[in-house]
Amino acid sequence: MNTPALQFTPATLRLSNVSCSRTGKPLFGAVDVSLESGQCLHITGANGVGKTSLMRTICGLMPAESGDILWSGASIQQARDEFHQNLCYLGHQNALQEAATVQDNLRFLGSLKGLAFDDADIQLALTQFGLSGSAKRLVRHLSQGQKRRVVLSQLVLSQAALWVLDEAFVSLDEAGQGILTALITTHLRRGGMAVLTSHQAIVLDDVVPQILDLSA
Repeated sequence: MNTPALQFTPATLRLSNVSCSRTGKPLFGAVDVSLESGQCLHITGANGVGKTSLMRTICGLMPAESGDILWSGASIQQARDEFHQNLCYLGHQNALQEAATVQDNLRFLGSLKGLAFDDADIQLALTQFGLSGSAKRLVRHLSQGQKRRVVLSQLVLSQAALWVLDEAFVSLDEAGQGILTALITTHLRRGGMAVLTSHQAIVLDDVVPQILDLSA
């Protein structure tokens, strides 16, 4: 794998009057918000209000009921390839193959994004999340917290400028939350962007996240 650049190219993410619906029923009012390099957006709201639907819409995985998602001024529908090269989306479900090893899971997930990870890459990522020596363990032998750390270790391997993390802190203990918070802070300092959902407050060094409350 190529070493990620020390600084990302400046970019913007804009949600332009975006709304979502479920079975024809609007989930929330139109959202209009912009995010620039080095910024973080924390999406909050009650369960069922549509946080995951909005996250999936931002990633182009489901259509918006109205409005558009713009990456550096271009609709993600028109700039699909460029946008997806700059996107790392991690959902709230771990999506790991239980019968495969940790390293095989990470290699497979990387291949879906056109990335190839060698043993050193994977070891570095796992060590950063406190999983040194776990590369050849079967996923089914890991705790829920360890599985979540495996999923999040993709962030260390990612070369994407935009991280979209649904319930990023779920199943993490205090140490794991600290590791993830530090990783997000470093990412933003490099000029990356992060869009997060979480039921807890997000405190980052140097950056105060924008809050988008879908229940408001």
